[in-house]
Amino acid sequence: MLEKGEDFNFNIDKVIEEFESLTKDAERVQRETLKRILEDNASAEYLQTLGLNGRTDPESFKACVPLVTHKDLEPYIYRIVDGDASSILTGKPITTMSLSSGTTQGKPKYVPWNDELFETTMQIYKTSFAFRNREFPIKNGKALSFIYSSKQFKTKGGLLAGTATTNLFRNESYKRAMKAFQSQCCSPDEVIFGPDFFQSLYCHLLCGLIFREEVQLVCSTFAHSIVHSFRTFEQVWEELCTDIREGVLTSRVTDPSIRTAMSRILIPNPELANLVHKKCVNLSSNWYGLIQELFPNAKYVYGIMTGSMEPYLKKLRHYAGELPLLTADYGSSEGWIAANVNPRLAPEFATYAVLPHIGYFEFIPLPELELCIDPQPVGLTEVKIGEEYEIVITNPAGLYRYRLGDVVKVMGFHNSTPELKFIRRSSLLLTINIDKNTEKDLQLSVEAAAKLLTEEKLEVVDFTSHVDLTKEPGHYVIFWEISGDASEGLLSECCNCLDKSFVDAGYTSSRKVNLIGALELRVVRRGTFQKILDHYLGLGAAVSQYKTPRCVGPTNTIVLQILSENVVKNYLSTAFN
Repeated sequence: MLEKGEDFNFNIDKVIEEFESLTKDAERVQRETLKRILEDNASAEYLQTLGLNGRTDPESFKACVPLVTHKDLEPYIYRIVDGDASSILTGKPITTMSLSSGTTQGKPKYVPWNDELFETTMQIYKTSFAFRNREFPIKNGKALSFIYSSKQFKTKGGLLAGTATTNLFRNESYKRAMKAFQSQCCSPDEVIFGPDFFQSLYCHLLCGLIFREEVQLVCSTFAHSIVHSFRTFEQVWEELCTDIREGVLTSRVTDPSIRTAMSRILIPNPELANLVHKKCVNLSSNWYGLIQELFPNAKYVYGIMTGSMEPYLKKLRHYAGELPLLTADYGSSEGWIAANVNPRLAPEFATYAVLPHIGYFEFIPLPELELCIDPQPVGLTEVKIGEEYEIVITNPAGLYRYRLGDVVKVMGFHNSTPELKFIRRSSLLLTINIDKNTEKDLQLSVEAAAKLLTEEKLEVVDFTSHVDLTKEPGHYVIFWEISGDASEGLLSECCNCLDKSFVDAGYTSSRKVNLIGALELRVVRRGTFQKILDHYLGLGAAVSQYKTPRCVGPTNTIVLQILSENVVKNYLSTAFN
């Protein structure tokens, strides 16, 4: 554990050697990890009521401790949130809570956070950086990091609470680690911790341009944030050039702390302003290769690019030009799971090697999930290549046999630890009758229909879905924000394509006999998804961990209202007429 003020020593060869050693006997490491977690938390009320009686072996653990979801643990978590300092879920009191983004379930949820969870975060970061830097060396460079920290607040019981990224970014040990990783953010802390998202984003872009020769990677937590940043750049580049030329920050940035911090690095530089201006004029017809042109020494673009981030890959590649896209590691608000140790793989083919010492992992076979029978998870080293599973995690912060809700596929093994590919969330996304369409099914349908937009040089900016049951029969609604005005005929064709591209047998058969109504495409005005982002920011979410909700349920009334109020065109499919 890093102590306050301690230096973060980093040696690539040593980190890789340690990883290789741990993964050669993953089963033994898993047993030791579970033993450590249970011994450290033996005094926890939750564990004491389950009859473990000090046993720490996996067999006793599985026999005594039930599989749980967040809802099962909420009574315990809310006691902690409200100030109960006794040993409830962990041996030592929990002093900090993380907030999930809230976009999956419609509202943020509290997740216990402690020093041990921070340590597992650094283990993941060290491992993936070691493998990444071996392939794409970075030395004495800066990172243009589009990262944002929302405010921490005190719960009713006096605990600090914030998003997982906020708790991380505000940790002094994390800042020292980033220096050791030679990827220090080129923006000052005042920008990262600024109170206004647009002002921080604008200054991130400005700092990137000021230090353009030193920027060796461009990154954010999620691919969406990088794409959003350069979409914004398209709108503000002339203003950025003016700031650089005159050495004076635009009046649109009003926060005093940001203005003071930027005044230390912003000086008049007409030569740089002219260079950037010329590049933007040359690129402005389609902005292809923008990142590569602006930052000539950048080695790659980095962030989480799998799962719900895959729809942004096409646009991100457009901006990146020839720069490789490297997807970041696999984890959640509840904790980390696996590292990307094959950084040269394209995001669509990325796999993640489980670190056997950062938590205890079990896997529920997918057939048991689909049959809704009493699931019997298998251990980390018992999974089979080619099979799909839901992940169950036990971590040092008080989650025991916690069903994460993610479905992964085992693609192979690194020594004896599995390499996973993220497939989808286990919960169904769109269902009315016997149809079962997941987030991935929705993504494929949107991608197929979006190809038609290229006829008029348009693209889908963002999308979501909704099941409308207000009329019989119910039907799917797809909301699209597109980059310009498309013809009526083209949008009608897109609507039909969306409908036909859901290939689930339950859906197509139900459509043919009208047990599911015609799919509806609703086109929303530009900026609608920014309003949804603003809504979640208002609830305390951080841009760094924001994910567009891919299905808006009936209880998420505010987001549905935002979407409905901004519909400019709607179309009904005739694909099954």
